[in-house]
Amino acid sequence: MAGVGSTEAVALRRLLDVALALGAERRTEPVLRVILDAARDLAGARYAAIGVPDGAGGFGLFLTAGVDAGTWARIGTLPRTHGLLGALLSSTETIRLADIRTDQRFVGWPRAHPDMGSFLGVPIVAGGEVLAELFLAEKAGGGEFTDADQALIETLAAHAALAVVNAQRTERARELSVAAERARLARELHDSVTQTLFSLTLATESAVALAGGADPKLVDQLEQVRGLAEAGLAEMRGLVETLRPVDVDADGLAAALRKRIELLGRVHDVRLSLHTRGPVRLQDRTVEREVLRIAGEALGNALRHASARSVEVSLDTGDPVRLVVADDGVGFDLPATLRHSHRLGLTSMRERAEALGGTLEIVTAPGAGTRVELEVPGAC
Repeated sequence: MAGVGSTEAVALRRLLDVALALGAERRTEPVLRVILDAARDLAGARYAAIGVPDGAGGFGLFLTAGVDAGTWARIGTLPRTHGLLGALLSSTETIRLADIRTDQRFVGWPRAHPDMGSFLGVPIVAGGEVLAELFLAEKAGGGEFTDADQALIETLAAHAALAVVNAQRTERARELSVAAERARLARELHDSVTQTLFSLTLATESAVALAGGADPKLVDQLEQVRGLAEAGLAEMRGLVETLRPVDVDADGLAAALRKRIELLGRVHDVRLSLHTRGPVRLQDRTVEREVLRIAGEALGNALRHASARSVEVSLDTGDPVRLVVADDGVGFDLPATLRHSHRLGLTSMRERAEALGGTLEIVTAPGAGTRVELEVPGAC
């Protein structure tokens, strides 16, 4: 009995240490890493993983422990949320198995994947939403994971939920702060440096005119100065546009979408194209803002998860307004994703469309790319 009490005391101290470590961390990935390592240690698992679903049939983040880098590289792409993984992410209940390979939902490992038997899957839940899922496999020394193991990991998951939520909120606040700082820098560059370069261009043009028939070498030098000033002005304007957040109210839907796509094209190695037709502005600014948000969500999904070579966007601002975002990526199983996912990406796009009185259709299949089609009537 003394030994049992001592083991429980060690586990409780470990949980306390983890809770303190989680409270001190404000970034999502390090929080997940602390949870992952603690779960593996507490349950005595040879292998562990923690996955954050992306809402599109895959994982936005997937961390592992116990699998070396070479093996992980050979395994290849991140797992999709089908089979047993899909079952885990569609429920807030723990799954414990003596041998994962005997479960009817098990669909097999990739060729390079380590073979595993005993299994424990525990969701990290907040507000009824699965934020992440802990996967533990191969109890050290053989055998199965016990009731005590499950209780420990479920207690850890309860502490972890608050830490994950806080980290995500902190990162969102940081992103908003960065966006505000970018906007401030854009204003200052526009109001100071851009105007100075513009004035330099005008002054140089005046100097060229005053030089008239003077020394041709002087005129040539002045022309070079003017050319450099114009080039600097163009570069500064481009930098200001990059820093400035897209403002659909000021720019209009088509222009704001074009700016968003041009910026994404600079930071992603994917061919992006935009085709527009129809009026420059819509009468309803709310429709403009919501259509831009839907376009941003669809573009984000394509760039983050589709492994696409190209993404084509078309926008018709007539009546009805039509938006199409199509990629040539890996596609996914839409019914399974909508049935199993607790994330809001696909659902929120549909809800936005319905709030506008419109419709949104997603056409996709594994290996067939994805096409998001939005139609909103009466917005002109």
